Amino acid sequence: MLKAEHITKTYNAGKKIALDDFSIHVPKASVYGLLGPNGAGKTSFIRIINQITQADSGEITINGQKLNPNHIKDIGYMPEERGLYKNMTVGDQLLYFGELKGMSKNDALTEAKKWFDKLHIDQWWKKKLSELSKGMAQKIQFVVTVLHRPHLLILDEPFSGFDPVNANLIKDQIIELKNNGTTIILSTHRMESVEEMCDYVALIDNSKKIIDGRVFDVREKFKKNIFGITLSEIDENNFADFKNKYELFNLLTANNLVSFDVKNNTSTNQNHIISDLIRVGKVRSFDEKIPSMNEVFINAVSNNSSL
Repeated sequence: MLKAEHITKTYNAGKKIALDDFSIHVPKASVYGLLGPNGAGKTSFIRIINQITQADSGEITINGQKLNPNHIKDIGYMPEERGLYKNMTVGDQLLYFGELKGMSKNDALTEAKKWFDKLHIDQWWKKKLSELSKGMAQKIQFVVTVLHRPHLLILDEPFSGFDPVNANLIKDQIIELKNNGTTIILSTHRMESVEEMCDYVALIDNSKKIIDGRVFDVREKFKKNIFGITLSEIDENNFADFKNKYELFNLLTANNLVSFDVKNNTSTNQNHIISDLIRVGKVRSFDEKIPSMNEVFINAVSNNSSL
C-alpha cells in the first residue's frame, strides 16, 4: 500500500536530522505500528505522508504511484494534538470535514449517522464540542478521521483520553476497518495495543529505523532462551542437581507447586531440559518466554543508545 524509500528530513538548515535514510513497506489491509521514543522522527514521517512537509530526499509511493496531492482524499489522519472547532456543533463539523475531503453533504450525513450508531453517540449531533468531555471529543475526532472512508488511515495515539471501555470500542472499530481492507499506520506508546493489533512494526530511534518486521518475528528476535516452568511432587535431590546444571530465577513455592524461570546457557535443547525436569517432579507447565513489545522497545532503544 505504502512504500517509503530512503527518506531523509532535516530542519534548521540541516543541523537537526529528523529522518535519516528511513525506509518501510506497509502491506495492504494491515495494521503497521510506527514506534519510537519522543523525538525519534515518527511525527516528521507522518507529516511527510500527509504532505504537510516534504522530505529532503527519498520517495514515497501509495499503490505504486508517487505521493501527490490527489492522495489526500485517500488518507485519514488523526493527529495526537486534536484539531476540531470548540464552538461549532458536532454535526456541522462532521459535514464540513466530510466536504473538505470531497464528500457530498448527503454522503457525509449518511456516513456520520452510521458511525454515530456504531459508537453510541446519537445524542451528540447538536452539541458543541466545548460541551463534551475529552473522551467524548476523541470519539468525534475519530469519526472525522474515518468519515470519508480512507484507504490509508494514520492514527497518532488514538487511545489517548479514553477510558478502558471506550478504548476497546475504538480498537474493535480499527480492527474492523482493517478486516474490510483499510491499511492503518498506528503510532503509539501503548505496547499492549501493538501486541493486540499490529501485524507489522517499525521502530525509529534518533532518526533511524533500528527494527522492522512482523510483530511475532521481532519479538522472537529478542528472546533470551528463558523458559517458565511449574512443577509438583518435587524430588529434592534431583532438584538440587537440576539447579546446579541450570540458571534458575523467580523461584516461588505455593500450594505444593514450585514455579521458576530457567535460562538455558548451554547448547542443550528444550527436549533435554524437559527430560531433566521429569526426574525432578511432575511437569505442570513449560513455556518459552517470548519478550513483550515493551521489553523489545526498551532493549532495542537502550542498545541503540549505547552504540
